[in-house]
Amino acid sequence: MELNVIGASPVQVSEAIFGAAFRQDLVHQVVVAYRNAGRAGTKAQLNHTRVSGTTKKFKKQKGGGARHGDYRAPIFVGGARAFAAQPRDFAQKVNRKMYRGALCSMLAELIRQDRLKVVPDFTLDAPKTKALIGKLDGISASGRTLIVTHAVDEKLYLAARNNPKIVDVIDVDGINPVALAAADHVVITVDAVKKVEEWLA
Repeated sequence: MELNVIGASPVQVSEAIFGAAFRQDLVHQVVVAYRNAGRAGTKAQLNHTRVSGTTKKFKKQKGGGARHGDYRAPIFVGGARAFAAQPRDFAQKVNRKMYRGALCSMLAELIRQDRLKVVPDFTLDAPKTKALIGKLDGISASGRTLIVTHAVDEKLYLAARNNPKIVDVIDVDGINPVALAAADHVVITVDAVKKVEEWLA
């Protein structure tokens, strides 16, 4: 299949990658797994064995109402936490075929919705946010925009980091399902398209 390139001749790409059917269930699973993998999972509370304090029985067993062993019990102020949260790993297993399939599905859907803008290159003469906004307006890339280049240009990165409309400026190796899902438009260079095709083949 052919991808239209703004200001240049179309480029031939793989139908299997850029023309894949949209799999909402697969995309959802991969996006959730990607986000969960970034969670710290370091929440920890003190259970009965970890809370500090004496274990001395503070009252006699009988004749004083309720029976208690020590003040570390969860019902006392300063005591332990019942069913205390412990550090855990939120990562979910997603194999390589599923991950690449989700990316293919998302890229193909962006093309069908005319939200993927392919350009010959994307550079700036100076790190100016105003110049970047003008360049994006010239290719009808409105809303939250993700810019994907073969290699991140420092001037482009500096111009984009102060613009709340830019989701991110990344190279091909940094493409991920969360960034694609968050973007209204994706601007990608021809060299990046070829590298993506090679990577997902």
